Amino acid sequence: MAAFNLTPSDPSIFILAGISGLEPAHMWISIPFAMLYIIGLVGNFMVLFVVWKEQTLQKPMYLLLCMLALTDITTSTSVVPKTLCIFWFNLNGITVGGCLTQMFFLHGFSVMQSAIVVAMAFDRYVAICKPLRYDTILTNARIAKLGLVVLIRPVLFVLPLPLLLSRQPFCANRIIPHTYCDHMAVAKMSCGDITVNRTYGLMVTFVVLGLDLLLVFISYALISRAILRISSKKAYKKALNTCTAHICVMLMSSTFFLFSTITHRFGQGIAPHIHIILANLHFLVPPMLNPIIYGVKTKELRDKMVKYTCRR
Repeated sequence: MAAFNLTPSDPSIFILAGISGLEPAHMWISIPFAMLYIIGLVGNFMVLFVVWKEQTLQKPMYLLLCMLALTDITTSTSVVPKTLCIFWFNLNGITVGGCLTQMFFLHGFSVMQSAIVVAMAFDRYVAICKPLRYDTILTNARIAKLGLVVLIRPVLFVLPLPLLLSRQPFCANRIIPHTYCDHMAVAKMSCGDITVNRTYGLMVTFVVLGLDLLLVFISYALISRAILRISSKKAYKKALNTCTAHICVMLMSSTFFLFSTITHRFGQGIAPHIHIILANLHFLVPPMLNPIIYGVKTKELRDKMVKYTCRR
């Protein structure tokens, strides 16, 4: 397929450069990217299907896991298909409106994912610290209300990012040295003062993620105190095991997100292609591993997934 005949000075589009310095290797890089993306889609859709089909799994813990699966699917899909089009067909062009829309979705669903991780930490706190009241505290109706809050929060915090950028004048050279429209990558294309954009983006990152990490830390501090009071070794291991999957998911997604955000602002010493590859892995590795981690560590979910994947 031929590439679009685009010029960097075209005022209606941006040009996504892909992985700068590794253009000849784009085709080879696309192979693991595509494989990780497909595995992630299959795994997350499998989680959604199994929970939808099994009445016994329609409980708060698994409903939250479905929310996580939906955000994983949406976040990766907002980035990876366009990246593969750049690698395979050299379709580098993206309209300004499309770029700002992509920015809203990828950052908005990242914020949503962070909120879901907090909700899952609270779920584990109630399950371990208040097991007798679990069914009354975490009802499906409250999970639905929580899901509404999770949807509203990214709109309030992330929508100003593309709105602020839409008012900026952009330079004649509109080549973005990235595979997707990250907020700071686009902001650096502006010929105007981006102090407000830079400050607000940094504030959202540290206020939202910082508050979420604080809430998770408080939850796990209370969980740790409750676990240490358990005298039975078997009960101790069981309580500890219920948190393992969530801790793995939280650490993995937070590490990639923090690295991507901080290096865009302060990582001048990091080679551009290293940053871009690791930033893309943020949208590939967690969505692929999350259903695997929960499938392995959660017996009830694992048994149901085996039932549908291995039956004749």
